[in-house]
Amino acid sequence: MKLEENYVRDIAADDVELPVTSTIMLQGSKVMSKDGKEQKITENEELASESGARITKEFLRLHCKKNKLYITPHLNDTLYLHYKGFSVLENLDEYTGLRCLWLEVNGIRKIENLENQLDLRCLFIQHNLIDTLENLQALRKLNHLNISNNYIKTIQNLSCLGELATLQISHNNLVSASDLEHLSLCPSISVLDLSYNRLSDPQILSILAQMQNLRVLNLMGNDVIKNIPYYRKTLIVRLNKLTYLDDRPVFPKDRACAEAWAAEGIEGERRARELWETRERSKIQESLDALTAMRDRGVKQCKAKELQKGDPQHSPDKSQGGLNQSLDHHQSTSKRILASEPGAGDLSGFEKDHGDKSASEKDLSAPGRDQDVVELSDPPDSLIVPNKCPLWINDLPDLEDIPEHTETVKDAFYPLIEVLSSDD
Repeated sequence: MKLEENYVRDIAADDVELPVTSTIMLQGSKVMSKDGKEQKITENEELASESGARITKEFLRLHCKKNKLYITPHLNDTLYLHYKGFSVLENLDEYTGLRCLWLEVNGIRKIENLENQLDLRCLFIQHNLIDTLENLQALRKLNHLNISNNYIKTIQNLSCLGELATLQISHNNLVSASDLEHLSLCPSISVLDLSYNRLSDPQILSILAQMQNLRVLNLMGNDVIKNIPYYRKTLIVRLNKLTYLDDRPVFPKDRACAEAWAAEGIEGERRARELWETRERSKIQESLDALTAMRDRGVKQCKAKELQKGDPQHSPDKSQGGLNQSLDHHQSTSKRILASEPGAGDLSGFEKDHGDKSASEKDLSAPGRDQDVVELSDPPDSLIVPNKCPLWINDLPDLEDIPEHTETVKDAFYPLIEVLSSDD
């Protein structure tokens, strides 16, 4: 100790400024300041000296500016101080508006200096070096506390947190039922994570049963799971409001079967399970029947609307009759137009499996037919096209079969084809 003090004094006498990271001393040791006065290192300063990182006001100001937070301390409701290597909580007095504080993955050894954070709701202080739950009395509104991956041996000093709903305390050093006894004084806790501790005493079940609002419980990674007979059924029966146990939810079916097992044994559980399966199948069948009924009603409504509109498109007899009538009209129109041209006597290209074949062989150029000829001076738009049924373009004669000298026939048919194509 004397050698160490002499070495530090010699350096200080030369006015060499010691960096914080290079000074490692025991508690109670003294150093000389520039004005020649001895200063005793406190416990917090010693811890900060060992880690090399401290929460200073200047650091907090620059940190808020860097992370686009408010430079005015009390306006911030969230502060991110994780992954910084801090070992001491300090200089947070001005941050009175904090609601969420992130301190995980540091070297913090003690929960302290949080007396002014009266509105704090969430405290994330996992992955640190904390071994005692303390100094939380001022956090009356704390709702979520995550203190996993620390060195907690006993749960204590939490009964003062009347609004605490979620407690995550996994990966700690909890061993016996006495370490959890304080939980019976915390009725507000509804989510409790005790996974991966060293719990092995089945008596913890009696403590958990006293937590009136417990709904989510995680005990994975503890030997107590093996020491409680029929572990899952037993916990479901003992914890009335439990909705999630370990890695899967507790469904109403699971609770009904567990309660039947506790009352009547395995046979009662089997009957309860069969009853639930029957109910589930009946619900599924009712759903299918309802969907089928909805489909049938939709089909009937569509048919009724079609009948009310008088749409013949879905009536086979009317559609076929309208198709034959349209084909006959187009054939007679074509014959009358071609009859007006000299030498037009071959109409075999215009008739494609429609109408009477004997009528197609008649000589339409014979005398006595001139009175039926349509005047070509009439515009093509005067052609009447029935629109009572779907008419396909393939049902019309091919224009390639028309003689080259009958250009007027083509001019008459093109508007007709466009109308039929648009109807299609």
